[in-house]
Amino acid sequence: MSIVQENVKVIIAKGEGLDIEFKESYNTLSRSVLETICSFLNRNGGHILLGVADNGEIKGIKEDTIESQLEILARDMNNPQIISPTFYLSTELVELNGKKIIYLYVPESSQPHSYKGVIYDRNQNGDFRLENQQLITHLYLGKQDGYTENKVFHYLCLDDFEGSKFDMVRNLVRLTRSDHPCANMSNEEILHSARLFLKDFHTGKEGYTLAAAYYLVQKTPWLLFYRIIKLMLYAEK
Repeated sequence: MSIVQENVKVIIAKGEGLDIEFKESYNTLSRSVLETICSFLNRNGGHILLGVADNGEIKGIKEDTIESQLEILARDMNNPQIISPTFYLSTELVELNGKKIIYLYVPESSQPHSYKGVIYDRNQNGDFRLENQQLITHLYLGKQDGYTENKVFHYLCLDDFEGSKFDMVRNLVRLTRSDHPCANMSNEEILHSARLFLKDFHTGKEGYTLAAAYYLVQKTPWLLFYRIIKLMLYAEK
């Protein structure tokens, strides 16, 4: 038995809770999966198993629907009208007791996310809509304070960034997908699309982030620069 199979068995044994969710999804992707993904991104991350009942019984996924369910999930996670901002998730197909299930690990995100315009959070009882403005503001503040890369620097302006690096972003994106909308964006649009221009919820003002300075000022290390390429590949105009 592989390490992944062993880990999934441990997760099933623990049962559903703050960071574990089961979905049957036998022949179609449950839409509530996206609510759970959103809530895990906003909270502390978690594990999702598709093909497992609420009580932990391994139901499995109908084999001829596995590919389509994975395709729908990938498409939805890359659609800003569904998950905003978009987020890339890796998936694992695991076989237990002769049945195939899908394992998703959702990390905590450095940014708040919404599903179809609604922000979701998580507690011991499951996912819930976050509708209280004070709680929403608290979520944004927590993300900004907890992740230095999101810190907004109001004194940064577009002229502070190295123009040639935007051209490199466009060229590298074109190599991956020639018709990607980012390839024809202006410098300012690239920064907005990559979520490098955010609102500071302490002051209410908007500005460029520390991450933008890391990626696009002069003498940026290459490993940091390639992170913006990854951001652009999953961004949509």
